Amino acid sequence: MSMVESKTRIYDVRNYGANGDGKSDDSKAFMSAWNDICGRHGTPTLLIPQNRVFMVKRNIIMKGPCKAKNINIQLHGRIVAAQKNAWQGYKSTMILFTNINGLRIFGKGGLIDGYGSSWWPCKHCPRPSVLAFNACNGLYVGYLRITNSPKAHITINGCEGAKFSHITIRSPADSPNTDGIDISFSKNILIRDSNIASGDDCIAIIGESSYINATGIACGPGHGISIGSLGRINGHDNVEHVRVYNCSFTKTTNGARIKTFSGGSGYAKRITFEKIKLNQVYNPIIIDQHYNNIMNAGGGVQVSDVTFRGFRGTSANDKAINLACGSSGCFNIVLDKIKIISSKPGNPTSCSCRNVHGRSTSTIPNCNSSLR
Repeated sequence: MSMVESKTRIYDVRNYGANGDGKSDDSKAFMSAWNDICGRHGTPTLLIPQNRVFMVKRNIIMKGPCKAKNINIQLHGRIVAAQKNAWQGYKSTMILFTNINGLRIFGKGGLIDGYGSSWWPCKHCPRPSVLAFNACNGLYVGYLRITNSPKAHITINGCEGAKFSHITIRSPADSPNTDGIDISFSKNILIRDSNIASGDDCIAIIGESSYINATGIACGPGHGISIGSLGRINGHDNVEHVRVYNCSFTKTTNGARIKTFSGGSGYAKRITFEKIKLNQVYNPIIIDQHYNNIMNAGGGVQVSDVTFRGFRGTSANDKAINLACGSSGCFNIVLDKIKIISSKPGNPTSCSCRNVHGRSTSTIPNCNSSLR
C-alpha cells in the first residue's frame, strides 16, 4: 500500500470480525481494528457503520502511542454494552482511550448504550463508566450520544487541549452516580453546546484541573455543574481558572456548586459562573464546605475569587443562594446581576452566607446583610 493510500484509508470494524448483529460479542474485533490502525501512518479512520448494533461484553482498551499523528473514529452505528450479568470484563471503564494524541471522534448518527438499568439496583456495587479518556492530548469529540451508563458517562483524566462539542447524554434522574462528564488532572478543556441529563453532576470538575470552559450546556435532570468534591478523606486538590458560561439548569438539584470536605487541603479559585438560566432549581447557587456533613480536622480547601453573575430564573427552594463556608472563610466572592425568584407563586427567596467575604450588587435575593 502506498503512503497516499494509507493517508486516506478507512478501516471498517466489520473487516476485523465484528458482526454488528446486536448479539455476538464484538469486543475483540474492536481491539484488533485498533491495534492495526494504531500502527498505520497518515490519518487512518476507524468506521463503525450505520444500521448496525455492536455488542460489547468486555472492556475495549484503545492504547497508544500510535504511529499516526491523527486518528479518526466515525461512530455511525450503535455500540451496546452487555447487561450486568453478561458483562465479562473489569468493572472500571467499558471503553478506554489512553495515551493517544490527535484522536478525533465523530459520533454523528451513532450511539453508545451502557445498559445501566441492569447495574443501578446495586448502588454500592462496582460499576463501570462508559467512556474514559486518559492522557489524550489534542482530543476532539463531537456529536456523540451516550445513554444509560452504569456510572459516569465520560471521564477525562490527565488530558490537555481537549474539545467536546454537541455531546448528548441521557440517563434518568434516579440513576445513581451517573455523572455526565467528570474532569480530573486536566488542563485546557472545552465542553460546548451539549445536553446532559443524568442522576448526578452534569459536569464535575475534580482536583488538579485548570482552564476548564463549559459553554452552552443544557443540564437537567441532574445535580448541576460542580467544582468538586475536593479534599476528600483529607486529600489535597487544586482547581482554578474555570468558566461556566451561557448554561441552563432545568429541575436540577443544584445549579452552580462548589463542594469541599472540611478536612482536605488545596484551593478552588478564579472561578466564574455567568449568564445562567434557572428553571425550578433546588439550590441555584451553592458553596458547601462541609459536603455530606463530614466534619474533619484541618484547614480545609480554600475557596476564593469566585464570581456568580447574570443568573435569571426560578428556585424550587426558598433559600436560593446558600454560601456555607468553613471557619477559615471564603474570599472575594462576587454576586452580581442576579434575579432568582421562587417557582412557587408568592413565596419569597432568601440568601444565606456563612463566613463569606465579598460583595453583592444588583442581586435578588439580597445578600448584603450576610456578607462580610
